[in-house]
Amino acid sequence: MAILILLYNVFIKLYTTGIRIASLWNEKAQLWLTGRQQQADELILPAGNKRKVTWMHCASLGEFEQGRPVLEALRAAYPDHYYLVTFFSPSGYEVQKHYKGADKVLYLPVPGKKEASNFVSRVNPSLVLWVKYEYWYHYLAALYGSNVPVLLLSAIFRQRQPFFHWYGTIHRQMLGFFDHLFVQDQESLRLLKELDESFPVTVAGDTRFDRVVEIAKHMTHIPEIEQFRAQSHLLVAGSTWREDEEELDHFCNNTAGLKTVIAPHHINEERLQEIEKLFKNTVRFSRLAAMNPEDYSRFNVLIIDNIGMLSRLYYYATICYVGGGFGDDGVHNVLEAAVYGKPVVHGLVYEKYREAIELVLAGGGFPIASALELEKLCNRLLDDKSFYSKACAASSEYVNSNSGATKIVVDYIRQTGVSPIE
Repeated sequence: MAILILLYNVFIKLYTTGIRIASLWNEKAQLWLTGRQQQADELILPAGNKRKVTWMHCASLGEFEQGRPVLEALRAAYPDHYYLVTFFSPSGYEVQKHYKGADKVLYLPVPGKKEASNFVSRVNPSLVLWVKYEYWYHYLAALYGSNVPVLLLSAIFRQRQPFFHWYGTIHRQMLGFFDHLFVQDQESLRLLKELDESFPVTVAGDTRFDRVVEIAKHMTHIPEIEQFRAQSHLLVAGSTWREDEEELDHFCNNTAGLKTVIAPHHINEERLQEIEKLFKNTVRFSRLAAMNPEDYSRFNVLIIDNIGMLSRLYYYATICYVGGGFGDDGVHNVLEAAVYGKPVVHGLVYEKYREAIELVLAGGGFPIASALELEKLCNRLLDDKSFYSKACAASSEYVNSNSGATKIVVDYIRQTGVSPIE
């Protein structure tokens, strides 16, 4: 085991060295490095803090959205506590560094033994929530050695992961550092129990369902979108890449009675100009404020040039298109669209995403391989009222029937003595 830990430490050194080198030209690597350097001597807790600390760690933005419902439920139940959120990736930290649901948002310091021990000692948490994955050995070992309860939320396990292979000794030991493992599905439970029957595991589901339900429940309307849509059908394409937009091009440019809203995954001038060249009669959202709503009818395609609006845009859609399904990483969050009871269309790369697979099986999701398939499908959804209604109902039922994971986790915390107020 000592040799494995030595090799692990070498990996950490090589990883951080690689980040330092990449930071010379890569913006994300630069943020990763400078963000940690800037907070090195920052006061994590208020001087003389006597509040109990609940700490939630997330790899990036997607994991934050999974942990957020649990954190906010705990904050509502225990408002006198101090809530700390950490991120490993700049893509999570940069978006949520001003998140008001936490008392402090930080980068997780470099995951070396010394850094982990120092950070755990400074934070002195009463409860730690680790979201989905991010198994950093020295942090988990330090928490375990300090008898701090650590819960793993919304985890999902697959046979290909290191835990289930001969070379996964350190990973298997890390699983033993958790007080409880809340997993998304029965397959994860089966794999863990085959590995070690004593692992404390509960199938709770995915807390992202609770998050999208909460967002939909408290959605604030966007008058400009209502006015842009008017009496037309509306296709909302969210988190799109160029490959997605090329599949949408012909249908959106040539379908009478249809308007389109495109919210690209990356918003920069180059990407916005690409979209403007591909589609006809476009307008950027930022320019609507200077216009009379009566003039919106001149445009067929509205390009969203801001961040934070996407989850509300799907509410206005007749058909939702979720991007990423034509790229290597796969489709983005289909739940944000499905929660409003809308048919969800996407590309074929979705096999890594349980919710996308299940939504397709339920009848609310529709994978397409080409622009021609997209056109045939969308025309059927627009023309066949029965087919459309069944797809909408399937999406809504799928999301609602899978919500409730947050309550399972919070009830466990309250009932088992792991509660941060105990």
